Amino acid sequence: MVLPRLRFDFLRNDISAGFVVFLVALPLCLGIAVASEAPPLSGLIAGIVAGILVSLLSGCELSVSGPAAGLAVTVIGATHSIGSFEGLLVATILSGLFQILLGSLRAGHLATFFPSAVIKGMLAGIGIIIAFKQFPHAIGWRSTFNPEEGMFCFLSPFCLKGLWSQMSTTEGHFDLAAIIIAVLSLVTLIAWSKLAHVLPRFCKILPAPLAVVGFAILLNEALLTNAPHLALYAVDGQLITIPKLTSARDLLSQGPNELWTWLWNPKIWYGAGVLAIIGSLETLICLEAIDKLDPLHRVSRPNRELVAQGIGNIASGALGGLPMTSVIVRSSTNIYSGGRTRLSGMFQGALLLLSVIAIPGVLNRIPLAALSAILIVVGYKLTNINLIKSLWRSGMDQFLPFVVTALGVVIFDLLTGVFIGTIFGLLVVIVMNHHSAFTIVHDESYYFLRFAKDVTFLQKIALKSTLAAVPDHSTIIIDGGSAMFIDRDILELLKDFKESAEDRHISVEIRNLPSTKFDLFSAFSKRTSHG
Repeated sequence: MVLPRLRFDFLRNDISAGFVVFLVALPLCLGIAVASEAPPLSGLIAGIVAGILVSLLSGCELSVSGPAAGLAVTVIGATHSIGSFEGLLVATILSGLFQILLGSLRAGHLATFFPSAVIKGMLAGIGIIIAFKQFPHAIGWRSTFNPEEGMFCFLSPFCLKGLWSQMSTTEGHFDLAAIIIAVLSLVTLIAWSKLAHVLPRFCKILPAPLAVVGFAILLNEALLTNAPHLALYAVDGQLITIPKLTSARDLLSQGPNELWTWLWNPKIWYGAGVLAIIGSLETLICLEAIDKLDPLHRVSRPNRELVAQGIGNIASGALGGLPMTSVIVRSSTNIYSGGRTRLSGMFQGALLLLSVIAIPGVLNRIPLAALSAILIVVGYKLTNINLIKSLWRSGMDQFLPFVVTALGVVIFDLLTGVFIGTIFGLLVVIVMNHHSAFTIVHDESYYFLRFAKDVTFLQKIALKSTLAAVPDHSTIIIDGGSAMFIDRDILELLKDFKESAEDRHISVEIRNLPSTKFDLFSAFSKRTSHG
């Protein structure tokens, strides 16, 4: 891979934007690690690698990568399936190799093969799970109850029974300070979005997540001084815990101790494949959004981006970091803050590295309740009411696959939900396009059938029923002039109909059928020739 040329003509803008993105990325890296049930440091390592390395190699000037909320559920599932976090790191390394392979095979348009409603449903389901899983941290819950027993507790009687039994005993209890911090953090995040319209410059300098974290630290420190019995402590699992690092070299000791032993575990390979597919889809979707926001109207190179993400995941897993994707929250913040080149992403990565080395003590004072509030808002943004209303207005062909995918992700798992949603979306397309590919009119015993667009096997049942309804002793003209492509199954159906029409005394004329054969490999190569 040839390194892209760095541009320094926007250096001032990039440094300013990089600093703002750092302020947003710092609490999110920690929060997503917590949501992924991983060590907080692993989120920061992923953010550092993504910022410094992936930004340098990226196929998009303004993309900012890092640990993503959309991967949290996948990370949890892979970790539980494999049985250890070290195994997840090995799966992350292998997922990077898969992504490099995808990029080399020019699969950068992979996301276009999935309906947008299904992808939105996948993200919505992830948002519901992320928000729900913050419940214990938001109330300072101390017990052995784990909401992972049912991703969506109120649909699982077993999970509800476990929750009720824990609440009715003295084993677990709430922390008043955690509840207060979580509620005030949520209020602050909501108020900040309103304040941004009144004081946009102030809110740009001090992003809402950083304000929430800073406020929570000050509140808990005040409780430690004035009411220590109410304060939150690391020993109770209520604060972030990051090992102290004296130098950047200490990061090298966080990676997996063994590699070859894990490679014989088939669950590692399965987890790596899932991480690569989901991470690649999120990245490619993010690139499409970034291209629309780029003030310089540049076009991303998706295949190069997949290779860059693959290299980043290899490095992140080797150093002990979470898997990463391109993240729209950080990328859009970068753009709106004035970022113009990849230097802004590299600068925020360098600041993350500096914070891990220089201020681990400050990071270890962050209450998990504050991060839970941030993640609840992140989950809501993935499943917000405006998105649901928009899909509802778009029609049932968009709304139903969205709902089915979201419920599938929540009730079962991510891949199953996406598979169910895609199949359901295909069925909706079949039903809604039942007769739209052709029209038929008649005047007494004279019939005229015209193909209105390309015709595939999906219209075979409808066409067969229509032709069967043509009465005996009729005349029918079938015109394919408006179709550029007609499926071979349709051609065979027309041939069979013409042969059987003689027995029914039906005169059949077929004209203007497309003569060009469809070359699948040629079409695919043209589709993937860019990027």
